[in-house]
Formats: sequence, structure tokens, C-alpha cells
Amino acid sequence: MALTSKISHYDSRWPALFVTEKERIAKGFGAELVDIYHVGSTAVPGLAAKPEIDLLVEISAHRNEPARDNFMSALGYVRGSDLSAGHHFYRRDVDGVRTHKVHVCISGHWQIERMLRFRDLLRSDPVIRQQYQDLKFELEANNRDGIAEYLAKKAPFIDALMGSRASSAK
Repeated sequence: MALTSKISHYDSRWPALFVTEKERIAKGFGAELVDIYHVGSTAVPGLAAKPEIDLLVEISAHRNEPARDNFMSALGYVRGSDLSAGHHFYRRDVDGVRTHKVHVCISGHWQIERMLRFRDLLRSDPVIRQQYQDLKFELEANNRDGIAEYLAKKAPFIDALMGSRASSAK
């Protein structure tokens, strides 16, 4: 079973694609919008990634979710299952290929700090960035059960880094 898209080498167009999508979706969050961040592997210069732009939308509260869902649907997004309490998820596919993922989290949600910290670690540490890239290509090459398997098998690498970084930051 294939991943949602094939891992490719870094594309210098990814930051511009983020900015374009940030501008498109910002209108749908109104006064509750705090900020929109580029996260995930496409936010890390030089890192190979599935060419799916990850956006992290920080909001003050989840208000009028039906209106937000309708707005996102009009932009081609489908709301997925909530990833945790206060963490909503949307995905956009074009011609059967995933192009964007939007994580919507309330200010203070633990995933905001985690996603930004992991992105910044990959941006600043070329050794860890290379290890992560090697792991991603290996997991893609050996994948049999799709995106869930891929995510589950890269989670221990991320968890180990985030756990060790959290304890060393104390």
C-alpha cells in the first residue's frame, strides 16, 4: 500500500506554497486565529519529504466549527478525525494525491510546542536531519501497510529526540 505521496528531495518552492496556503486558510479562522506556522518536513530546508505542506494553525478557541468546516471544505479540505482533544485535522488531496495537511490546535496545546521544537531541531542540526531523512527513505522503501505504518515506525525516532531534548532543557 502506498504512502499518501512519494518522498522527494527538498523543493525550494515549498516555503512559497506554505505562504500561499496560509493566506487562503487564514480567513476561515477569524478572530480566533493566533498564528499559522509551517511545520513538518517541508518546513526544513534541505530535508527530503512527502511533498505535503503541513500547516499548524494556533487558535484561541474552537468556535463555530461547522462554519470553519464548511470554509475548509470550500477550499478542498476534508476534516479528519481529531488527533487529540483540542487538535483538529484537515487534509487536502488533488487528483488522489495529498498536497496539504492542516493541524488546528488551541493555544497551549502540547502539540504546538512539540511540532515547532522538532522543526527547529531539524533545521539547526544537520546530523539529526540526515538521520531522519535516511529513516524516512528506509521506511518508504520497506512500507507494506501505508501511511499508518510509516507514521508508527518513525514515531520512536521523534519521541526519543523530543524526550531527550525535553529532559536536557530542564
